[in-house]
Amino acid sequence: MSNTPPVMNDYDAIAATVQHYIDGARAGSGKVMKQAFHDDAWIFGAMTTGPFMAPIQELFDRVDAGKPAPDTRANIVAIDIVETIATVRLELDEWSGRRFTDMFTMVKIDGQWTIMNKVFHLHT
Repeated sequence: MSNTPPVMNDYDAIAATVQHYIDGARAGSGKVMKQAFHDDAWIFGAMTTGPFMAPIQELFDRVDAGKPAPDTRANIVAIDIVETIATVRLELDEWSGRRFTDMFTMVKIDGQWTIMNKVFHLHT
């Protein structure tokens, strides 16, 4: 078993991938956000109306239907990497007046990090 620490380049590449998500949220652009995700990604979470799960395109469509949110504050709280897989915890505040905690699972495919799943909690 190897305990080799992840390369800093992986942290930077993961943060850059998540930045597409953040930029898409701020711009109100599913097209920008889509750059962070694998085409087959899914989203899961808890809305005030109950559980939510859908192919990731549903998120992009909702973002496109909304308005830009340039005041959204984002903080990558944690990145955990094991070779070709990673998890990321992101805190978003003031995304159109809402606060989210997002957890992403990521995979490194052909040298590129991509989000495979997004799980979120909408704070009340």
